[in-house]
Amino acid sequence: MVFPRRGARDAAATGPALLRGAARHSAGRTAAVLVCSAASAGAALAAPAVIGRTLDLLLSSSTGSGGGLALCAAVVAAEVVLDALVALIGGTTSARSTAWLRMRALTGLLASSPAHGGKLAPGDVATRLSANTTEAGTAPVSAAALAASLLAPAGALVALFLIDVWTALAFLVGLPALVVVVRAFARGSSDSVARYQRVQSEIASRLVEALGGARTIAAAGTAGRERARVLAPLPELGVQGRRMWRVHGRAVAHSGVLMPLLTTGVLAVGGVRLASGAISVGELLAVSRYAALAAGVGAGAGLLGALIRSGAAARRTAELVALPALAHGAGSLPAGGPGTLTLRGVRVVRDGRRLLHDVDLEIPGGVTAAVVGRSGAGKSTLAAVAGRLADPDAGQVLLDGVRLETLGRTELRREVGYAFERPVLFGDTIGEALAWGAERVPADRIRAAARAAGADPFVRLLPHGYDTPRAGAPLSGGELQRLGLARAFAHAGRLLILDDATSSLDTVTERQVERALARDVRASTKLIIAHRLSSAVRADVVVWLEEGRIRAVAPHAELWRSPGYRAVFAAAGRDAGSVPSGAGPDGAAPGGRG
Repeated sequence: MVFPRRGARDAAATGPALLRGAARHSAGRTAAVLVCSAASAGAALAAPAVIGRTLDLLLSSSTGSGGGLALCAAVVAAEVVLDALVALIGGTTSARSTAWLRMRALTGLLASSPAHGGKLAPGDVATRLSANTTEAGTAPVSAAALAASLLAPAGALVALFLIDVWTALAFLVGLPALVVVVRAFARGSSDSVARYQRVQSEIASRLVEALGGARTIAAAGTAGRERARVLAPLPELGVQGRRMWRVHGRAVAHSGVLMPLLTTGVLAVGGVRLASGAISVGELLAVSRYAALAAGVGAGAGLLGALIRSGAAARRTAELVALPALAHGAGSLPAGGPGTLTLRGVRVVRDGRRLLHDVDLEIPGGVTAAVVGRSGAGKSTLAAVAGRLADPDAGQVLLDGVRLETLGRTELRREVGYAFERPVLFGDTIGEALAWGAERVPADRIRAAARAAGADPFVRLLPHGYDTPRAGAPLSGGELQRLGLARAFAHAGRLLILDDATSSLDTVTERQVERALARDVRASTKLIIAHRLSSAVRADVVVWLEEGRIRAVAPHAELWRSPGYRAVFAAAGRDAGSVPSGAGPDGAAPGGRG
């Protein structure tokens, strides 16, 4: 069978769909921005007519000029207040939209399997979740403002026709040129913005890599070379940035020339019409203001550019939302099950390469199984599918007869625990970091797990013991690994998977952990990805992987008779916990007492 890869909703996630969702999320506020912007445009449209009429009244010494002046002040004040409301509501709307987009993207990232989410560089992910979501979050407000901004030019053009047809026709003559400028701006901006954001993300990814390897860079004395590597895409960023500004500059320059020409042409026609007595002085003033407003269609290029940038950013954000998700069922495991792990015809393919080939395996409940093999044999892939950190491309994985994909998320994570080679701790204190998991763990179980992992002694030496802030506790690689083991032990259920989780431990500590695994850890079944011979020696059964296939499943003593099996450990070299390849099946050298 082939497991589903993602939910239908996330599979359909695209940049435009994400922006529509953000607009719906802040629909009320976006509508308020649109209404206030439209009202401001209305006030801007009313102002020339009111001012022109008031001017005619003043020139004619009419008694109604006082009321006209009051109306002018009211219209101008209304426009100022409405613009302030647009700025206030627009800012909060953009913030809400950004938060919604960021949550969607983060949810998509965390819901995907590590195999898929891990393909994106950390710096790239950080850029998408920060800068890109912020830029995409402005789209609802920009769209509302752009829609409202078109009301003023359209209304101004209508007003020109109402005042004098000839002035309106004079404006229409130059309008096609203004439309061409806006279209050229939209076309040129889209590609350059997308390229700029991509290069920006690449620089961020390289910077994060450099920060993570700061000690290695310092030790190697390659700071200059690394700086050059991080900044290598900078010229391309400059090219795309200058290209964006050239497109924007051309649009501003062209509209900056066209708008005065249009306004001047309209005023020239209006002057002729004034001289002929067709319009009044106040109407000429209104015509000049309406011509400027009508020509303001070019000013919408700035809002259009913001929408283009938002669209490009939304497409990058949508890629996180659309990551293949691990869908969970609502099933549960049978009560009191022993933790039997079964793999049937499991196949895993990544980037066209088969990592596991139709693996069939059953590990009885209560058994400690060590998975061994050369580098690239598929050990970590087997560990990932065994506890459903990833789904196989074909086949089934069952725990106590229940397929893992049918289990609820909480049930699965409560019964299947992991410890990794490089654990990451969460929580404010060391104690909270150990308690972090699908269920809250009491303090006594945390301390018992820390003792089993050999972490309790050094934790007690910290300034505040288990209450020591995690950020204020400098930890060696081995100490961090022991804390990762302690967290896994505290949450151990039916199945515990250790993926090279003892590689940084010294031999004495590793043996203490192995004894604790056998005596003190409550998990029924243990699956250990083993690189050290000692782990295989002490396991009940060994799963020997070779090029993604199971070559044999048997006790270590039985497999040791095979030269190929012994060669697996010889190839791994001699580390602190390794035993020479000539060692006997109990880990002792020939002739030794074991």
